[in-house]
Amino acid sequence: MTDRSAYRWRPRSGASLRRLDTADTGAYPDKHAAADKLRDDIKRMAKLQDVLVASARHGMLIIFQGMDSAGKDSAIKHVMSGVNPQGVDVHSFREPTDEERKHDYLWRCARVVPERGRIRIFNRSYFEEVLIVRVHPELLRSEQMRRADKGFWHRRYREINDFERYLVDNRIHVLKFFLHVSKEEQRKRLLARLDRADKHWKFSAADLQQRAFWNEYMRAYEDMLNATSTAWAPWYVIPADHKWFAHSAIADIIVRGLKSLKLSYPTLAPDMRKALRDAKRRLERE
Repeated sequence: MTDRSAYRWRPRSGASLRRLDTADTGAYPDKHAAADKLRDDIKRMAKLQDVLVASARHGMLIIFQGMDSAGKDSAIKHVMSGVNPQGVDVHSFREPTDEERKHDYLWRCARVVPERGRIRIFNRSYFEEVLIVRVHPELLRSEQMRRADKGFWHRRYREINDFERYLVDNRIHVLKFFLHVSKEEQRKRLLARLDRADKHWKFSAADLQQRAFWNEYMRAYEDMLNATSTAWAPWYVIPADHKWFAHSAIADIIVRGLKSLKLSYPTLAPDMRKALRDAKRRLERE
């Protein structure tokens, strides 16, 4: 069992990612010990998703953030392996298009938030607008660069918090995962992409370029976590050096999140129940 509270980020003065163990595996001594729990949670998730779709009263937005090679794709692939693909969408957000740059920075994500009855996964998200553009302010529009001071970023944090509060108020549950990988583990994973032919396609020279800004990214992540981990949409900082543990921890938190919605199948009106009984009798007489 994963202690969900152990990975929930609680904003406080002096909170530091450096103090967290990226190789933590909780109560599990190895991957085999966590395998059964993961399988059970995947089954539970499938059942809960069925009720989510049927009731169509709640939706769920799951956000994955992390450095390159932190395991976002792997987590999505393994954790969501048992759900009905008709009720789940994955959106990956890369460099904004020309059309997206003409809109406000939340627009491209806001237009694809899930409707009630669905789960939508964001592989990266609007949080890139307080991460990569903070490390590389030259990516901001020229008129914004002149005012990209501390107040500028605090305003963005507030806007994001307000946006997520709006979603939750409208029964779109928000789960946010930061996959916390060590710089050394990232190095190993990048090397694996170079050593294995089946992983060459995943390698990008940009990965190495961004790695050079590791410390700057960690500071940006800490500021983001402290400013946007809220009561209505908390961040979970998941130790990600061991993918098998990250998958187990994430699945456990998603299952708990779905259970917290108190989902139930819709109750049929009396005339509908009568119609079903009539239909059953007609079919039985054939």
